[in-house]
Amino acid sequence: MSESKTVTAPEGVSGKGAAGVRFHGVNKAFGTNVVLRDLDLDVAPGERVVIIGPSGSGKTTILRVTMTLERPDSGTVQIGGRHLYHEQHGDKLRPAREKHISEVRSDIGMVFQHFNLFPHMTALENIMLAPMKVHGKSRTEASDVGMELLNKVGLAHAANQTPGQLSGGQKQRVAIARSLACEPRVMLFDEVTSALDPELVGEVLNVLRDIAQEGNTTMLLVTHEMAFAREMADRLLMFDNGQVIESGRPADVLDHPQNERTQAFLGAVKQH
Repeated sequence: MSESKTVTAPEGVSGKGAAGVRFHGVNKAFGTNVVLRDLDLDVAPGERVVIIGPSGSGKTTILRVTMTLERPDSGTVQIGGRHLYHEQHGDKLRPAREKHISEVRSDIGMVFQHFNLFPHMTALENIMLAPMKVHGKSRTEASDVGMELLNKVGLAHAANQTPGQLSGGQKQRVAIARSLACEPRVMLFDEVTSALDPELVGEVLNVLRDIAQEGNTTMLLVTHEMAFAREMADRLLMFDNGQVIESGRPADVLDHPQNERTQAFLGAVKQH
């Protein structure tokens, strides 16, 4: 794929309430290490895009830039048509104020590899925190939201348990529920099954499958597990050296990769 080509969403993917994501000319470097190179990528509302690639290819940086954990050096990012790092002034874009960034970021939720739950809080309290702090809900309202989401992820019985009393799969499901509590239009998932024992991956996949079927959330998922990628993706992206080098349906990319780098990467994955 040439550097100037925009990776676009397939036709027919749309989600009510979901927000599209657009990266245009995004660059990011850490010192001399360039991790994103002129990234042009469109993700349709409600689309599930799974990103694979070797370590250091830039795939997690995409999520961190979208979540404003890292700021791009150049280029633009849009969420639901709204610029994330810029504000429109007439026909010009200017660097955004923190207030604007926070407003746009409120449409985004992220689930991390290692859960990041507060260990001194119960499962329910972990979920209640954001609705109370971000959306100003009362404790009663936040508790109702939390219980509804715990029920959704099959953990209503664990509402009063702390993370230390939960299995890895249960912790990850609580983390997903916590991200859903603010009703994000875009959800980011960074290697959410990689810290789990193999027998626990299925329970997390079931939750993600349910979210996907509702169709009102755009999902960007980074993974190194090809079965997970095949299961979850509407579109699979192969990343290398800060760029998308192959894009398509999961079966096409995984079973019939066209790029030599993709072929080598998948061959190495299958040997492990």
